[in-house]
Amino acid sequence: MRKIIHIDMDCFFAAVEMRDNPAWRNIPLAIGGSRTERGVISTCNYPARAYGVRSAMPTGQAFKLCPQLVLVPGNMDKYKAVSTCIQAIFHRYTDIVEPLSLDEAYLDVSACDLFQGSATRIAEHIRQTIFHETGLTASAGVAPNKFLAKIASDENKPDGLFVIPPDQVSNFVSTLSLRKIPGVGQKTAEKLAKLGLHRCSDVIKADLKILVREFGSFAETLLERSQGLDSREVHNERERKSVAVEQTFSQDLTTPEQSMQPLAEMYQKLIRRIERCEATEQIQKIGIKLKFQDFRQTTIERQHPELCFQLLQQLLVQAWLRGQGKAVRLVGIHVGLKSSGAQAQLDLDWMH
Repeated sequence: MRKIIHIDMDCFFAAVEMRDNPAWRNIPLAIGGSRTERGVISTCNYPARAYGVRSAMPTGQAFKLCPQLVLVPGNMDKYKAVSTCIQAIFHRYTDIVEPLSLDEAYLDVSACDLFQGSATRIAEHIRQTIFHETGLTASAGVAPNKFLAKIASDENKPDGLFVIPPDQVSNFVSTLSLRKIPGVGQKTAEKLAKLGLHRCSDVIKADLKILVREFGSFAETLLERSQGLDSREVHNERERKSVAVEQTFSQDLTTPEQSMQPLAEMYQKLIRRIERCEATEQIQKIGIKLKFQDFRQTTIERQHPELCFQLLQQLLVQAWLRGQGKAVRLVGIHVGLKSSGAQAQLDLDWMH
């Protein structure tokens, strides 16, 4: 039985700014791009969230909800430095740490002898240490697996701790909303709701044939998570799965032709990023993403072993057609990379 902790810093970027400028502590504050340049909110503090401001929200919309919002452009170098300090704290308790971003990580403390091996007390001590050394608060979830630990860390936010003991897993997941399961977005949730499936307990009672018919391979994940099961291990190193470049435009683009020049510029930038990552030989697919004026988005990918500008142009036109005349506010291009495991298997097969 694993003992997994998920640590999630509370409104991390905003919290760092509030720590360094106490005058901002009790007023609505957000980190993000300018509202005059089609910016997006990166994160915001809890006073701002009370007005409905959220991460990934267009900055202009955030100001409509909260006209008195204080907007800070952010300082990524400073946030990375603080994150490095926090990651160092994690490693005092276990070497099995999987960072998800600058402000959250999984820790496997199954073999940790501190506090008589109590994952709950370890998590609480980590939170206290982070606050003592950085002045920032963190929320923590403790559970037998990654799926439940991540959900638990969100239960008592901010500055909270929530524990799901092994003998309470069944009770906890029985009433859990299916929207909490990673991979269940708005469309999947609507599809589940039409089948009368709203909570994990509903999936357990559902007809397996219907689940497979409607959700394909994702049906297996639905069933496992609905039982509180997750066999994924905490990995010390995260493998890069993709490299991407995106551009949000100050004015909506109205024709595919208008996006061709930005596409060429992003293409050159993507080449440089791939070279820096030393991933040229790992490319297995390339793709285009468009975000339309109504903020809906579409992605088209094709299997291809190398970057190809002509193919990206074709995919761009196809993506525009999906918009059925809608203007475009963002264009993105990306490559998907082979996993090291997949490459190793290919090499072994070749030897035979």
